[in-house]
Amino acid sequence: MGRHWAVVLLALHCGVAALLPLCSAAAAPPSVGGDVSALLAFKRAVIDDPHSALADWTDADADGSACDWRGVVCSSPQGPVVSLRLSNASLKGFIAPELGQLSFLQELYLDHNLLFGTIPKQLGSLSNLRVLDLGANRIAGPIPPELSGLSSVSVINLHSNGLTGNIPPELGKLQNLVELRLDRNRLKGSIPGSNATGFSPMADTGSTAHGGLCPSPRLNVGDFSYNFLAGKIPPCLKYLPRSSFQGNCFQDEYSILQRAHQICTSASTAAHLKGFKRSPSDHKHDGVQQPTWLLVLEIATGVLLLVFVITGAITASRSCKLKPSIRISSWNRSKSWSDEITVLIDSDMLKSLPKLSRQELEVACEDFSNIIGSTPETVVYKGTMKDGPEVSVISLCAFEGHWTSQHELFYQNKVIDLARLNHENTAKFLGYCRESDPFSRMLVFEYASNGTLYEHLHYGEAAQFSWFRRMKIAIGIAQGLRYLHTELQPPFAISDLNSNSVYVTEDFTPKLVDFECWKMLFSRHEKSLGHFNNKASFRGRDSSEDKQADVQGNTFAFGVILLEIISGRLPYCKDKGYLVDWAIKYLQQPEEIGKLVDPELSNVRTEDLAVICSVVSRCIDPDPSKRPSMQIIAGALETGIDLSAAGILKESSLAWAELALSL
Repeated sequence: MGRHWAVVLLALHCGVAALLPLCSAAAAPPSVGGDVSALLAFKRAVIDDPHSALADWTDADADGSACDWRGVVCSSPQGPVVSLRLSNASLKGFIAPELGQLSFLQELYLDHNLLFGTIPKQLGSLSNLRVLDLGANRIAGPIPPELSGLSSVSVINLHSNGLTGNIPPELGKLQNLVELRLDRNRLKGSIPGSNATGFSPMADTGSTAHGGLCPSPRLNVGDFSYNFLAGKIPPCLKYLPRSSFQGNCFQDEYSILQRAHQICTSASTAAHLKGFKRSPSDHKHDGVQQPTWLLVLEIATGVLLLVFVITGAITASRSCKLKPSIRISSWNRSKSWSDEITVLIDSDMLKSLPKLSRQELEVACEDFSNIIGSTPETVVYKGTMKDGPEVSVISLCAFEGHWTSQHELFYQNKVIDLARLNHENTAKFLGYCRESDPFSRMLVFEYASNGTLYEHLHYGEAAQFSWFRRMKIAIGIAQGLRYLHTELQPPFAISDLNSNSVYVTEDFTPKLVDFECWKMLFSRHEKSLGHFNNKASFRGRDSSEDKQADVQGNTFAFGVILLEIISGRLPYCKDKGYLVDWAIKYLQQPEEIGKLVDPELSNVRTEDLAVICSVVSRCIDPDPSKRPSMQIIAGALETGIDLSAAGILKESSLAWAELALSL
């Protein structure tokens, strides 16, 4: 009986369920161990932590608390976890379902990372959660209906992901929901609402079973833009701004700037994106309300602008008729006069290259929401052009006010330089985008759909990434570098050669890309400024000494990649140091080279391993002048490693099957 009274008194002391996290003295201790376990499960699901955001998340104190870990906030020094804040940490991995065990959690901020996979339905059990922010990641799949269990939530932010399926009508149960952001995903169907009419054929016939979002009494911020939602907007949501629904497939007068009809009716919208346009009903609606005097004014203004444009074009044509070069003026008028230069560029060469508009790239990349990579200098998008091919679009992170004539010169020369690459083991250059409104500088390459070599070596399963495939990739990279270094004049060097700059096709053919060449463009280092102050560089050519140094640097980097390929180890690890330092002691003792091999690998050919280690030793020579050319290196690999059908058949029936599939 005394125990029952104690429970009653404890409940009265703690108050209502919403204040339960504050009762840490009595209620928290049983859950602390579970909180630590759940957070460690989240850490294990993160496969890349480049900024060491989770470095202090260790299980050494598994019996204690996690309250001193980065991003973790507890209700008291030894209390349960009430907030997890890991925004903008570049975390790559999955969202562990075990986070649903953080029963006292009130805030979950995982936005602006590289998280993929799906939203675990277990998050719906977080009844005390008030903020769920998973925006700007790579999350795919449907929105779990189980999120309706977030009875205390006021903010749900899932924008800029790859979410598919319909909006769960169960979200209408969230009586405390104030903000709901679902924009820039791939959601379809209609917005569930009990008083919505005219649903499209794509709509879920059961979408109104729970009343949809209309019963949500406190919802005052909602964004559903840039999806593939159809039907009509529920009248109960028309208090939201019209921009909250743009970029969809709606068919009522309230909607604006909707996708083209072909996109909305296509069975595969990603392969047939052709742009946005206003719906016919929008045009009809606007035509009724537009005054006659405004129409006359618009026509007169248009005619006047046309006259100015024609006059300007004729004047420019006459003044430039006899000039073989063009003048690039600095966009930054605050720069000193000495910063503005006259440069000579073969403008005909640039004009001969494929030029793409920002609009068609924006449509192809789904409003630039499909981000597959980023650096401080660039953002890389994946897209599908209207004629079918998949592309990688590299957009420079540049502002017009900071863009000088030197930057423009570097960009144009790099476009010309990349366009001359034509080899099976280099990414094919498809075009460029150069516009002023809005300011855009982009490059377009073919897309290799099988990810990067880095991902296969360090995120994939070693057993599936066989010795045969690794040898095929090693030889392919060597052949690509041989082409760049010895067959092109002047030679072409990859700015930052590593396993992340090697993309892989479906048949495991490596493709070299130079995504990091823009680091120098935006660097304020003296060496970078020296490139702009060098007269030769204005013609797009570095000095021969610099080129030779870059080529020798590529040779060293290739040796590191070979070590990654055979060992499966990272080039640098905080705990284990540099891969080269670890490997050198085995490379110097031929009988020890077997210790370099990934222990999970099978069917390792000792002859191949000996050839690889010999090449690595020469590539990583501390004296750059002693490193052999890629002509010699590629030849050594081609003659020393037998990838022929007869050679493979002798070793393994599995490798033989892989060879047959790759032919």
